[in-house]
Amino acid sequence: MANQKQTKNWLTTKATTEAVYALLLQGSDWLSVKDNTTFQIGEQKIMSKKLSENEKEAETGYIKLNWKADEIKKEMAAITITNKSKVPGYGGFYWQYFEDLDKIKNNSGTNLSIAKELYIKKNTSKGSELQKITARNVLKVGDLVTVRLIITSKEDVEFIHLKDMRASCFEPIEVLSAYQYKDGLGFYKSTKDAATHFFFDRINKGTYVLEYDIRVNNTGNFSNGISTIESMYAPEFASHTKGIRVKAIE
Repeated sequence: MANQKQTKNWLTTKATTEAVYALLLQGSDWLSVKDNTTFQIGEQKIMSKKLSENEKEAETGYIKLNWKADEIKKEMAAITITNKSKVPGYGGFYWQYFEDLDKIKNNSGTNLSIAKELYIKKNTSKGSELQKITARNVLKVGDLVTVRLIITSKEDVEFIHLKDMRASCFEPIEVLSAYQYKDGLGFYKSTKDAATHFFFDRINKGTYVLEYDIRVNNTGNFSNGISTIESMYAPEFASHTKGIRVKAIE
C-alpha cells in the first residue's frame, strides 16, 4: 500500500484514512515504535547517542538523521538495516552532492527510468532518415536534430515530471506550450530557455518513446546536460540520463 500511495492519486483524504484504518484493524501492533531496528553505515553502527538527539514522531516513530560533509566517507555507501520487530518499517537513504553535468553517469534499473538519444535528421532519396549522433558525425549550423526520450516504468505511476535539458547551440522547433498525446501517453509540454518539460498525469506500466525536433543555431563544443524524470510527490522514484557533449561547426 505504501508504494501505491506514493505513486498514485488517492482521490480524497477520507479514502486514505479509511485504507489506513482497515490495515490497522488487522495483524500486529502497526504503531509500535520500539527500538527494534538497527542501522549500520559502512563498518560502524549508528551510535544510540546520535539517535537520542532526534525525537521520534508520535505513533509513526519517524526519525530523520543528517551527516555533515566532513563526517561522510565513501565506506558509508554500504548500508545494512536489520528489523527485529514484527512490524515492517519504511525509510530511505540518499546522498546529496554536486557534480559536473558531463561526468554524470546513467541511472538505470529503477522502477522509473529514462534514456536519451540524439539523431541528425537527413533528407535522402529514400525519405527522411535519422543518423545517431556520435563523435564521428559532427553537427553543422542549420542541422535538424531529433531528440528521442525512452521512458520505462515498472508499475503504474501518476503525476510525473520529465525535464529534458539541451545544449545552448540548440533551438526548439516547437516553442508553444500545449497538451499533446503521443505513443499512448498524454502530457503537457512546456518549452523553456534551457530545457523542455513534460508533465504526465499518468504513465502506465511499460516502455514509451517520445520524440521532438530542435535546430542547431551555434558553433562550438557544448554540454547537452541530462534528462531527469521523477514523481512530483515521491521524489525517491526518479532517474536520469548520463551527461553528454555535442560539437557543432559552420
